[in-house]
Amino acid sequence: MTQTRTTRLERGRSALGPALELVHTGQAPTRAVLTAELGVTRATAGAVAAELEALGLITVDAHPTAPVGSHGRPSHRLAIDPVGPVALAAQIHADGYRAALVGLGGRILATAPGCGTVDADPAQVISEVVEVGAELLRSTGRRCVGAGLAVPSAVAEPEGTALNPLHLAWEAGAPVLDTFRACLAEAGVTGRADGAVVTGFAANDLNVAALAEHRHGAGRGARHLLVVGTGHHGVGGALVLDGRLHTGSSGLAMEVGHLTVDPEGRPCHCGSRGCLDVETDPVALFDAAGRTAQTTGSLLTQAAELIRTEYATDPAVRAATGHLIDRLGLGLAGLVNILNPDRIVLAGLHRALVEADGERLCGVVADRSLWGRSGSVPVLPSELEHNSLVGAAELAWQPVLDDPLGALGG
Repeated sequence: MTQTRTTRLERGRSALGPALELVHTGQAPTRAVLTAELGVTRATAGAVAAELEALGLITVDAHPTAPVGSHGRPSHRLAIDPVGPVALAAQIHADGYRAALVGLGGRILATAPGCGTVDADPAQVISEVVEVGAELLRSTGRRCVGAGLAVPSAVAEPEGTALNPLHLAWEAGAPVLDTFRACLAEAGVTGRADGAVVTGFAANDLNVAALAEHRHGAGRGARHLLVVGTGHHGVGGALVLDGRLHTGSSGLAMEVGHLTVDPEGRPCHCGSRGCLDVETDPVALFDAAGRTAQTTGSLLTQAAELIRTEYATDPAVRAATGHLIDRLGLGLAGLVNILNPDRIVLAGLHRALVEADGERLCGVVADRSLWGRSGSVPVLPSELEHNSLVGAAELAWQPVLDDPLGALGG
């Protein structure tokens, strides 16, 4: 009997990663569903679930009960271990930074905002946000599997340099990944029992936001997901294909912010005019509405609040919102023609635009795109409040999802 259990476990260990990802993304709430999704026997699925439970990643209820009115044998329910390990996530944007601890399932378990200004020296601000995250780890006592950093710039792969931090006072080519890893070591952020420093990852904020929305938010179930959104300044985009980010040959794909949507429009930081980056971001909204943003507080939050509270009552805000919707629709139509996504998710200020008048936005996309006219492309607001933080954590969780035993020192 012992030999049989050992053989079953060895057979199932190759399924540990796929099984964990199914639980992580909410696709396997019970052992019966896990069995069906993996295409293995009930015994093998049971061994896999038990191994993930032994690693402290999931829980398996000991006494399953069938739902009221259901027929058949009850199945053990699977859930994320509420006291399991976490990833340290950090986000830097033009208005400040934030750190968080994120568990499996994309759950933010602790968060701490940072300063309202970002230092011109990337090493300084990265050190600060890492220390904030390290303090969260110390105060909670949670085990850390890795760390992810989201920045408002394309990040070259594999070098990890920020190539175009247009809205930060950083020099192009800042070594954000090396700096992040050095700061993790300096702060003593360790994970494994041998005391090794956790591995750090860095990526563009919209890219990781798209990954988070695909796994835990409005993009779940999409095969070809296009995500477009505003940061606190500027516009970014990302594409998720069959569950994986499309980052191009060196990490620079989907720089959609520099699509021209008005040749006679506002000057852009890139040297062109009328880019999405300057025609549909928070600054553009305040200018079009004839308003002045407060000098303190998040510009993104102020812009979204302006639409939500005054779109229906203030003609100037309504007209400005309509102007941004039309410009955004033009950009999305071009992307639909090129990419043919099966779903579009809008984040940041663009989320407020689609919530204000999604019918108008979808109408522009349909009128201006071939695929939009032949079949509607769903355009949805993002669901996750801090999708860039959740997405940064996904970078850190990925090695665990790929090989739970290897990543956790099993």
